[in-house]
Amino acid sequence: MRKFNHEPSIAIPSTYSIVARDSENGDLGIIVQSKFPAVGSLVPWARAGVGAVATQAWVEPAFGPWGLEYMSRGKSAKETLKELLRKDDESMREHRQFGLVDSKGRATAFTGKDCMDWAGHIVGDGYACQGNILTGEQVVENMAESYEKTEGDIVDRLFAALNAGQAAGGDKRGMQSAAIYVARDGGCYGGNLDRWIDVRVDEHSSPIKELERIFRIYDMTLLNREDPSRLHKLEGDLALKVQRALAKLGFIEDVNAEIFPNDALEKWMGVYNFENKMRDDGTIWQSVLEYMFKEANLDS
Repeated sequence: MRKFNHEPSIAIPSTYSIVARDSENGDLGIIVQSKFPAVGSLVPWARAGVGAVATQAWVEPAFGPWGLEYMSRGKSAKETLKELLRKDDESMREHRQFGLVDSKGRATAFTGKDCMDWAGHIVGDGYACQGNILTGEQVVENMAESYEKTEGDIVDRLFAALNAGQAAGGDKRGMQSAAIYVARDGGCYGGNLDRWIDVRVDEHSSPIKELERIFRIYDMTLLNREDPSRLHKLEGDLALKVQRALAKLGFIEDVNAEIFPNDALEKWMGVYNFENKMRDDGTIWQSVLEYMFKEANLDS
């Protein structure tokens, strides 16, 4: 890993973040926390098959889409960073901080010498951690170590890194907002955009915990990240219990041991926003069962 830090001289908006590429499937993502409202509207930018950009410190949001445009033309993360710095006003350049990763997992970062202490970054294999107005360099060091050691997909690793940074002190002024953004080709609801995950907490006293709470709901209803071992055959006693739940919830009138009411189940799933988790192979996800049985006041 390569580390760089400065001890600059002026107060500017603070943030700590990590940009990363999942080497298994190419997902590109960012997670961020800041003592600044609605950080998710400014810092994180990503495009499937292109790259991810965190633009922070004295933030210029336009550098996000500009950076993605450069990478879409074939420029590497390092080449894109050079273009962004060249494009910036000379009087502002040293107040900026960037983290970038391209579609090949090549990462880079920049911390201007006029970012407020502590400010710096660490670049690793397929990721970059960066932050300013932090309690110390241990914040980005912990983030990098946690990202590298955590098992799971990019989501698990991003959340682990963010929590590790906060455990080391995080933003020295406290917490206010947090966001996670992950781009995947066709990953958006409906399948026509790459916005696979876009969850934000714009103002909260414990934004990381709140982000995790909201994401659990988002994950349960809209994503398909559950382990296949949590799929259950809709047969026998389970099929009857699901029918009892559907009856209590008003989607069928009677339980029928011979014919399972697939149409009623699909209708219930659509009403409760589980359409992305519908199955056509006679199985159902554990998370869907747990939610249904809770709504119907049946033991799961």
